[in-house]
Amino acid sequence: MEFLDPPFMQRALLAAVLVGVIAPSVGVYLVQRRQALMGDGIGHIAMTGVGLGFLLSTSPVWMATAVAVAGAVVMELIRWYGRTRGDIALAMLFYGGMAGGVLLINLSDTGSNANLTSYLFGSLATVSPEDITAICLLAGFVLLVTLGLRRQLFAVSQDEEFARVTGLPVRALNLLVAVTAAVTVTVAMRVVGLLLVSALMVVPVAAAQQISRSFKVTFVLSVAIGTAVTLAGTVTSYYQDVPPGATIVLLAIAVFVALTVLATPLARRRARLGDTAARECTLEVSATEVPDARPAADDLRV
Repeated sequence: MEFLDPPFMQRALLAAVLVGVIAPSVGVYLVQRRQALMGDGIGHIAMTGVGLGFLLSTSPVWMATAVAVAGAVVMELIRWYGRTRGDIALAMLFYGGMAGGVLLINLSDTGSNANLTSYLFGSLATVSPEDITAICLLAGFVLLVTLGLRRQLFAVSQDEEFARVTGLPVRALNLLVAVTAAVTVTVAMRVVGLLLVSALMVVPVAAAQQISRSFKVTFVLSVAIGTAVTLAGTVTSYYQDVPPGATIVLLAIAVFVALTVLATPLARRRARLGDTAARECTLEVSATEVPDARPAADDLRV
């Protein structure tokens, strides 16, 4: 337990646990909505916020949050109204975010490409007490939304038209999911980095879906997987001196592969049991004596 002694590791583990919990809790809705790559796009936009934070000598985390939230709102507006040219507009938004981040951080007096790299791929060793404060506050907001509105968000993620008929504010809830995803990206950028955060939002959910058939179980399993891989990746990076973000993502993929291999024979067994039950039901129906529907001779006599 010597890895718990350094103060930077204590902050790193706290940040890792929070990210391991909130990233899959948002990702489960994005996967359900078939927007698995949304986190990747927001990560590109958040780079401008990081560069702007260095340029203005303010907190890169809070500035990245503000820019990422604004970008998420624009992405939702493009999704609503940009039916024909929406993909081009999104591409320009993503690439513009990356270019803006690189330019702004090089224009600042305190920033450098090394600083930008730590935000792109994560750097748990440089998590400051101020970062922990921001991460805790933002993580609290994410959990409040994903748990407090889970029924409404699930309904919208499953079928927007049905949710609209039932009276739910579909556009407001879609916008809230986008904003929550943006906040999650900025929280996770110190742990896995802006370029890898989407993997932590999606892979644990995909792994949980291999052995789960209900939304509730998938939610719980994905959060458990996310927390486990972030903790394991953080400890591994301390002892082996490897990048924490890459280690965490590779561990998550390894869990996905393992659960996929485990789920294959289980699925085949369920299918065999289902076929056996269907055959038995058919035989029971065939063996049942069917009463003769023809009228008796006595009933035909006058």
